[in-house]
Amino acid sequence: MHMADALLSPPVGVAFDAAAGLLLAGAARRLQREPDYREKVPVMGVLGAFVFAAQMMNFTIPGTGSSGHLAGGLLLAILLGPNASLIVLSSVLLVQALFFADGGLLALGCNLFNMGVWPALLGLPLYRRLSREGARGLRSTLACLVAAVVSAELGALGVMVETQLSGRADLPFTRFAGLMLGIHLPIGVVEGLVTLAMVRFAEKVARGGLPAPGHPQGRLPLVPTVLALAVFLGCVGAWFASARPDGLEWSLARVGAVLPANGPAHALMKALQARSALLPDYGLPSSGRRADAPLVRLDTSLAGAIGVLAVAVLAGAAGLALPRLGRGARGKDRAA
Repeated sequence: MHMADALLSPPVGVAFDAAAGLLLAGAARRLQREPDYREKVPVMGVLGAFVFAAQMMNFTIPGTGSSGHLAGGLLLAILLGPNASLIVLSSVLLVQALFFADGGLLALGCNLFNMGVWPALLGLPLYRRLSREGARGLRSTLACLVAAVVSAELGALGVMVETQLSGRADLPFTRFAGLMLGIHLPIGVVEGLVTLAMVRFAEKVARGGLPAPGHPQGRLPLVPTVLALAVFLGCVGAWFASARPDGLEWSLARVGAVLPANGPAHALMKALQARSALLPDYGLPSSGRRADAPLVRLDTSLAGAIGVLAVAVLAGAAGLALPRLGRGARGKDRAA
């Protein structure tokens, strides 16, 4: 459900970008008031790096000719809360769009809604309602699976609505909806299982879960451990990513979508990405993979390392900047 600019009209893209900006501003204000805010900052960086690396690892969906990858919105929301999760996922999407031309700049707002807003606003409350605090076993597994599947299906539905509003593709809505919702069902199941495993892993590494305010000692082993895992996934695990089209690309191909010619706004966004992209499609421009090419790709590892570092720095920097912005805003209000 990682949308490209070609699927959106400029008005729809700009409207969702503006809405996403307002949501991020509200999340930033609420986050700085959380009691454990400062303790979350380093974890925001490393979990963002992990989600970036995990999104590089497309997995094959058997019998479909398609693939999927972790979106990460539910995982971030469970471990960080809804406010921090939106800031972290927006950092991931921005690095992907600017450095690797993965997802469009015009589509940033839509992608944040589809991959981050629904898990934070609906998936997380559903998970908390179904899973009691400290629950283990079947109950917590079902809670993660249900929340992940619902979030994935809502994200797929969002793609369909945004595409239809844009009028950018000649799509038979009913068939497109069936394909999108159907292919994102197994993707949501895998998302739920990976999320559950990562939540339990983080709790184990942090010695009882994310520590309460005033007790940051459990967080010290979590940060380097998750960062090391992110580096490994981005630099080594990505070698084994499926080359099959993702669920959105697969669905568009199956309905024979025909995109109209891009206008000036799309051309401008494409030109900006062409200038900023260090490694388009996570590889050197001249290093297209042959069918008989070895799995080991040094340019893929380079892309993974750059992306992991960039997301960790950007998400952490966004977190560090929030207290200053909040204090500045309060000072202006008092002066007025």
